[in-house]
Amino acid sequence: MEPRLELLFWLGSGLSLLSLVATVIGVPWVAVRLPSDYFNQPWRSVWRKSAQAPRSVLLLGALKNIIGAVLLLLGLLMLVTPGQGLLTIMVGLLLMNFPGKYRLERWLVRRRGVLAGLNWLRRRSGHPPLDSPAPEHDHPPFGGDR
Repeated sequence: MEPRLELLFWLGSGLSLLSLVATVIGVPWVAVRLPSDYFNQPWRSVWRKSAQAPRSVLLLGALKNIIGAVLLLLGLLMLVTPGQGLLTIMVGLLLMNFPGKYRLERWLVRRRGVLAGLNWLRRRSGHPPLDSPAPEHDHPPFGGDR
């Protein structure tokens, strides 16, 4: 095997193993820390308005968004490879901050299997199940008809 191709193979294998470990640890860690009414709250509190130093808040926000983006990309990859793609996408979105995020989260969690998967993880950790989003909140995240 050509040295470049062999190096690419080993890098790809290492990245695949790292993404598996990150998903196995990260998805349950985030899922069990959500309050059970997470998808039924009328609004989100702004975590950036904290008493911490502004630099640490910015650093935490950047780190949270980077981890969320990595999980989102891994979840998209897992849609076509073995793995829990939808759950990983959901957890990646939960970590990231962007306009319309809450609407998108509630819309996604109502897709078949997503809430059941999150609740399975919570049940295994001894946490109560997440409440299903109220029907009046179930609309496409970016407008348009259903």
